[in-house]
Amino acid sequence: MKKWLIPLIIIVIGVIVIWRFTAGFNNTAVTKEENAKLAWSNVESSYQRRNDLIGNLVKTVEGAADFERGTLKEVIEARAKATSVNVDAENLSAAQIQQFQEAQQGVTSALSRLLVTVERYPELKANQNFLQLQSQLEGTENRINVARDRYNEAVTDYNTYIRVFPNNMFAGLFGFERMERFQADAGAENAPDVEFDF
Repeated sequence: MKKWLIPLIIIVIGVIVIWRFTAGFNNTAVTKEENAKLAWSNVESSYQRRNDLIGNLVKTVEGAADFERGTLKEVIEARAKATSVNVDAENLSAAQIQQFQEAQQGVTSALSRLLVTVERYPELKANQNFLQLQSQLEGTENRINVARDRYNEAVTDYNTYIRVFPNNMFAGLFGFERMERFQADAGAENAPDVEFDF
């Protein structure tokens, strides 16, 4: 075998190994990033389901002639604000997630006030449509929680993958950046004060 072939073979093998490693890194990072974006879409879908149910709930509650209109107005306005917040899954940032979360928190607060107010209206509490919608909303809140947890898991998987050595060297080269997790609302660590009027 000629002497010049040995270095050439070593170089070719080195190039193949580096190419396979970088291609493998890139493909895996893309897959994990897309999984995280899909998980974010599922979060948005769960919130959209809640917003759709709120529309039906408001229509059902409006049927009670003497129901407090201010409470309904708050729910309708919070829902409108929440549906106007658009988050680009391709460019998720902490600020976008925070804005989305604040809008959704407004819906949650208004919806909670609505459901507490309903307690004073026995005809609504006995209304089958209302009871069914209330049950669906409870299920949707569980879906939202599961979707947020799955999003955070997907983001953690992706962030870990691009930050470990030697992947972190290629992450910047290929333009992979850390993604933001869905954070708890400010003050969520404190139990809410519950007051009952008797």
